[in-house]
Amino acid sequence: MRLANPDAEGMNSKNRIENEVALASTALSAFEPHVVPSVYGWGSAAGESSQGWILQELMPGTPVDEAFGTMSFPQKKQIFAQMAKLLNTLQAYQLPESITGFGASFKGRLEVALKNADGNPYIQGWRTNGVMGRLDAFVERGIPAQFESLTSKQDKVIVHADFTTNNLLFDAKSGRITALIDYDFACVSHPSYEFLRSFDGAGGQFRGWSGDEASDQTALRDAKLHGFPSPLSQATQDGVEWDVAKAWEDELEKLDTKRPKTIEGIDKVADVDAILRTILPWRITNSDIVRLQQEEVIMQCRNDNEAQLIRILNRLGF
Repeated sequence: MRLANPDAEGMNSKNRIENEVALASTALSAFEPHVVPSVYGWGSAAGESSQGWILQELMPGTPVDEAFGTMSFPQKKQIFAQMAKLLNTLQAYQLPESITGFGASFKGRLEVALKNADGNPYIQGWRTNGVMGRLDAFVERGIPAQFESLTSKQDKVIVHADFTTNNLLFDAKSGRITALIDYDFACVSHPSYEFLRSFDGAGGQFRGWSGDEASDQTALRDAKLHGFPSPLSQATQDGVEWDVAKAWEDELEKLDTKRPKTIEGIDKVADVDAILRTILPWRITNSDIVRLQQEEVIMQCRNDNEAQLIRILNRLGF
């Protein structure tokens, strides 16, 4: 029995249970082996109580993230091959003709984020230093400009949007993935959205411009767009594991899966996503995290995020 947390951030209570029940189970219904939990009953989170629930199959296996760090390189490649097959199946699913739009637009997400930022006592709508006015201008004029270069902007696929190793179960003996779980964030969106929201810790999310041109993450972004260098860079402590990142890219390429390198304009979309992430930094918007931090730490995080917003807006001409 899964009970929906009504206080979970970033969830749309109107359809979060419905997404879990319908989207992935439909797209992956024919996938072998069986990896989506069967649903035996459910109740929507859109009602007055906001307490959604799902009675579903208990899937076998242990979370991949608990073992991924100690896996050998061949074992990681085996996991990646299965992940790529799952992603390819989601992308290849033929959506019904009745689905003509997207689950949510970046403009809509940004407008909600700005509204939430306005009510945060630390952020106060980013009104200091004129940042709010610049953000409003970006929402109105900048987003359309950023999406101009996205040549496949009409493409729609089912996106898991939390496709990470902690939502994958596997059998440690065989190395076989036994389940892909937790579809709360699942939606119909552009293929690029999966790479902006998923694969953290295994191959790496595709991130927007950070301002640190010398960072490993900037180098990884360039490699995902233009190809990995040969020979590969050496991994540094807490840096990119280049052999692992390239192994993930290789498995996607084998199946001709849509990925950053083949999605022209994804870098511009990622810059919009970078602004979205920076507007509502979780360290000062998550009440549980805020309670654990001292006031000066919270304010430092707030000021760092404001500075990052200003850098991104400067770069984008706003």
